Amino acid sequence: MDKEFLVDADALRHAVELMGQPYSISVRSAIPPQLPERGLGSVETLERLAPNVLGGAARLGEVTAFAHKDPPTPWLTWATTLWNASLNQNLLHPETAPVARQLEETVLQWLCPYFGMRGGHMTPGSSAANLTALWAARECAGVKEVIASEAAHLSIKKAAHILGLDFRTVRVDAAGALSPGDLPADLTHAALVLTSGTTSVGALDPLDLIGRAAWTHVDAAWGGPLRLTCYASRLSGIENADSVAVSSHKWLFQPKESALIMFRDADKAAESISFGGGYLSEPNVGLLGSHGACAIPLLAMLWSWGREGVAQRIEHCMGMADTLAQHLANDPRIELFAQPSTAIVLWRPRERYSLDRILNDLPVGIASTVTIENSKWIRHTAANPNADIVRIVHTLNQVLERAQE
Repeated sequence: MDKEFLVDADALRHAVELMGQPYSISVRSAIPPQLPERGLGSVETLERLAPNVLGGAARLGEVTAFAHKDPPTPWLTWATTLWNASLNQNLLHPETAPVARQLEETVLQWLCPYFGMRGGHMTPGSSAANLTALWAARECAGVKEVIASEAAHLSIKKAAHILGLDFRTVRVDAAGALSPGDLPADLTHAALVLTSGTTSVGALDPLDLIGRAAWTHVDAAWGGPLRLTCYASRLSGIENADSVAVSSHKWLFQPKESALIMFRDADKAAESISFGGGYLSEPNVGLLGSHGACAIPLLAMLWSWGREGVAQRIEHCMGMADTLAQHLANDPRIELFAQPSTAIVLWRPRERYSLDRILNDLPVGIASTVTIENSKWIRHTAANPNADIVRIVHTLNQVLERAQE
């Protein structure tokens, strides 16, 4: 028996110990430019690789990590992802993953009711989920074009292109949400895509537009998990959509790559995007052929935390964003883009301050930038429950004071 395929508890324990080392990003192990003829062995490879992988990555759980929509992940997901890697199950074939398929169905049974959906499946991300939704819209509703706001995620335009559908954008209002008055009058053959949490500003498109088109898809990649929280009403009406996409590797704190595509008429949608083959015992639904057991870490976290535990962490993030926005709104040196609706805060300094100087002085991971109508804004995204908002506000104050000197 080849020992490389057996459990080595000591080596795995050593791998965990390496995760706790204080690597410096400046200390890297040399990686050979060509495939070595002879290998180093597993343990030495881990030790050589750790400074590169563990030392060369952004720490998304640091107290000043407030820039991006990529959250830290709970340790429970690390353990279950390790289980998945050891088993290498393929949900394409029921005989290789009978329980894993059932667990994915369970995750959908748990989450679909919060969105008024009746079923669906998991995908590697919301780009694939959005493509799947619009594919179903073409097959089920005969749509010929896709209409979305100019702030919609680029995956929507990609999906329309792949599916051979026309694509039109609609202007957004001052807060970054789709402007209803600019919608075409005739949506008979259109799929209308509404975004719940736009990429740049976190805006919420008006969900009372659902039903105006032949098919309405809600891209709730970012804002969707608010449905599990006290902020659920901000997405009121989402239950009337034909399909909903949610990125569980955002505000459901999952490892990449994990997302959900959900349908109101799940049976009809699944039938429209299913294919069979002589090597399959059941039809293959959706874009993916081989499909890993990404539901297991999500199920484990949901089971461990419960809805209340998920809600508490998201609500904490929302509160931090509100605190930051309130502070910035009261600072005469600052122009706040808008009050945050999904924990994304945008601001820029008044004209006498240099935005580039401020950016260069900010700690790595505390902010990113977005460009809106040819103007650059500083952005903070509250995806990290471990962030220290007091420290973040203090740091911003220090940087702004230095910018006046």
